[in-house]
Amino acid sequence: MRKIAVINQKGGVGKTTTAVNLAAGIAACGHRVCLLDLDPQAHATLHLGVTLREGEPSVYDVLCNEMQITDVRRDVTEKLSVIPSHLDLAAAEMELACEVGREVILRDRLEQVTEPFDFLILDCPPSLGVLTLNALTAVDEVYLPMQPHFLALHGLSKLLRTIEIVSKRLNPALRLEGIVLCMYESGTRLAAEVSNDIEEFLKASAAQSPVWASAKFFQTKIRRNIRLAEAPSFGQSIFDYAPTSNGAEDYMALAREILNASNSTLCSDLPSLPLTHSASIAMSTP
Repeated sequence: MRKIAVINQKGGVGKTTTAVNLAAGIAACGHRVCLLDLDPQAHATLHLGVTLREGEPSVYDVLCNEMQITDVRRDVTEKLSVIPSHLDLAAAEMELACEVGREVILRDRLEQVTEPFDFLILDCPPSLGVLTLNALTAVDEVYLPMQPHFLALHGLSKLLRTIEIVSKRLNPALRLEGIVLCMYESGTRLAAEVSNDIEEFLKASAAQSPVWASAKFFQTKIRRNIRLAEAPSFGQSIFDYAPTSNGAEDYMALAREILNASNSTLCSDLPSLPLTHSASIAMSTP
């Protein structure tokens, strides 16, 4: 099972949108995917149309009450499941503060999961606290969604440093695999300049640590698309809400790029999407 954390400590960069629609896109390609919502705002949970009633278990109970993940998981489709979050999760940071081994609680719970999932995708909170540390300890791959604005560069070195420390002390397998540019507008000079700056930064710092030495920009850029902003209010992924939109096309292209499935896996469930378009099409203006 591939375990992926979608992380950025800056809010509003497309983190949850990427986690949800990437999970849905990979599931549409026939793989079994479990999305774990580790954000107390529970936006990924709501995005998939799951609403917890009072007293229903969430990922909070997994971390703080020793509940099994299988008792919390909800099936969204035949191939896609979600481990829902709740506002109660905000209290976990405080409750786990004095817990011995608090950084590896999630990893221990995941080791007990027996379901044959192909992918586990974690939507992390916009912070570098205990919840994010649990995510980094439990996964092998980190994806970093970024908006191509100069403010998005702020804190990048701190995030890389955090990943490096977790890799050295808690999870030697951890690697930053790639950066996803979201809300991309190819016609603007700013987007090109910021993209070049990030790429140069990665090249210049690659020799400093093996943790991000192989990190790359995904060829697929997620274009700014209003349908992506509308989909959560309907409790649907972009593939259910607007399957012919630029947002659906881009996230399916990203899913295929991650699967490296251009020759081996066909996404027959979404015939309306032009899945064979090249990366240059995905980078075009809306």
